[in-house]
Parts: sequence; C-alpha cells; structure tokens
Amino acid sequence: MEHRHLGRSGLKISEITYGNWLTHGSQVENDAALACVREALEVGITTFDTADVYANTAAETVLGAALKGQRRESLEILTKVFGPIGPKGPNDTGLSRKHVLEACEGSLRRLGTDHIDLYQAHRYDYATPLEETMQAFADLVRQGKVLYVGVSEWTAEQLRAGHELAGQLGFQLISNQPQYSMLWRVIEGEVVPTSRELGISQVVWSPIAQGVLTGKYAPGGKPPEGSRATDAKGGAKMIERWMRDDVLSRVQELKPVAADLGMSMAQLAVAWVLQNDNVATAIIGASRPEQVRDNAGAAGRTIPAEALARIDEVLGDVVERDPARTLESSPKQREV
Repeated sequence: MEHRHLGRSGLKISEITYGNWLTHGSQVENDAALACVREALEVGITTFDTADVYANTAAETVLGAALKGQRRESLEILTKVFGPIGPKGPNDTGLSRKHVLEACEGSLRRLGTDHIDLYQAHRYDYATPLEETMQAFADLVRQGKVLYVGVSEWTAEQLRAGHELAGQLGFQLISNQPQYSMLWRVIEGEVVPTSRELGISQVVWSPIAQGVLTGKYAPGGKPPEGSRATDAKGGAKMIERWMRDDVLSRVQELKPVAADLGMSMAQLAVAWVLQNDNVATAIIGASRPEQVRDNAGAAGRTIPAEALARIDEVLGDVVERDPARTLESSPKQREV
C-alpha cells in the first residue's frame, strides 16, 4: 500500500481508504464489518472514513469498535459533520458552531479516540455564515480534538472562500471529498484546477460508481441478488442513475481493457481515479473481505496513456462532466 500527502500538509494517508457509508450499522452485520476492517488493515490500509450521519451515528460506533486495540498513531481516522443526527432536532444538523462542537464530541466518543485526524464539513451550509463554521473548526484544531480540516462536495468558489478564512484563522483547509469516477467527472473542470492552486487534495468517494464499474450489471438483465441495486435501504436509489442500458453496455466494453492490464474491473476503476494527481485517496466500501483485498490491489498501479484513451473512447457521451452538478449536491435548505 502506497501513501500520498493530503493537500499541502505533512499528513500522509493510504491511497486506498476504507469507508463505511451504506454498510456498517446498515447493510452489513457487525461481524462482517469487523472482518472487512481487519482485511483493510491486513492489506496495508491505514485510513478510515466515516460520518456521524451514516446509519444515524451507528457507523461511527461500529468503526470505533472494529479499530479498538489498534495503535492509534498508525491510523488516520476521518469523519464528517453536517447531516441530521440523533432525534433530528433544529440544531442536530448543519454547520452552526453549536452543532459542529457538539457533533465533534459525539464522534470522538463513538470512535473511541481523543482526536480526529481529518474533520470534514460534509456539505456546504447555506444557513450558517461561513465565518462561524470556520471559527468552530479553528477552535477544535487549537483544542487538539481535530488535527486537520476538510470539506465534502464544495464548489470551486466555496473552496476558495473556505481556504481564505482558514488561513486568516491560522489553519489549513487541506481536502475536499467529492464523488469521482470514470462515469462522474464533474470536478475536473473547476474543482480540481482550483484545488491544485490552493493546495487542496481530493478524497474521492464512489470510484466504482456504486458497483456499476465492476461490470456485474448486465444491460437488460436483472441485478444480482444482494447487490446494491437491490438494496431498499438507500443503495438502490444511489445507483439508479447508472442503471441504464446505454451505460451498462459501455461498461461491459471495458472488460478487455482491464484484462489486458491484468486487473479486475474494480481495480481498473479505482486505479483510474488515482491517476489524477490531485486525488490523494480513493474511498472503497465493502460487504465482504475479498472485496477489500481486490480493491486494494489498485494501489500503486499505473494505467498507460493508451489505455486511458481507450477508456474515454469506450465510455463516450455517457460520462457526466457538467461542473454545475457539484452545486446540486449541497442542499439549499437543511435536511430534517
């Protein structure tokens, strides 16, 4: 497993991050979750990403239990704040000072640690002054409860404003966590160039497009039993944008590309996002340990230029590139 610097900081994280969105505390039983985390550690993954909103705080609890007994200094634990948690009262969501400080205490308790390596604003909060949010993060950094600060799904303009305020308050904004894959490239036009300028890395989620890029979904066919496309708890809704025959047919055409490189389809997808030098790590999710090991095999792999060109040719116009799609990801009103 190779490691990369996160933003313009001294922190290094593993090229592959194990994430537990839609799995721990929800789709996957605790024993299976523990097995996946143990496999992640076995293959050299040191970075683990979660959020308080995942399974309404249960995912953090499961991850904390799974990492118990590990040398804390050898891990990088990432979590997030924004989404509604607990009984979902008026201050149980957003990026107000009250919620950020209280949410951090809850995350520390559930994760069983005295500090969070990277604390991320899960979305942009239009209902709270950015100055208030960034001051709350600055205070957590000074208290030693948070070592580094990042964001998720912020636009280029929002990143620039956050970066400037962070500098004024004496800390760095070092990362952004966007969706990014062969099929979803909306960050390439504006977010990535701005991030390179500001010294911000991408911590990307869904590099396999919720499993579509594994090639297991055949056009016109029924989704395999137990796959994300059959999950009524949220997975099916997330994947439905890709469950079109034109997309699935193009993905099938990538199989010879992966075979020629000696990679699985999942490895090809993960290795593809890691070719972007602004990407520090790709977050993978898993319900079985063998999926963790397969995905981790993408670390350190290089895709030749001719193969990258072939991928672009195969996928053609099914790729989403519109930079405006990033703005859509942050709700203008807080979810309750």
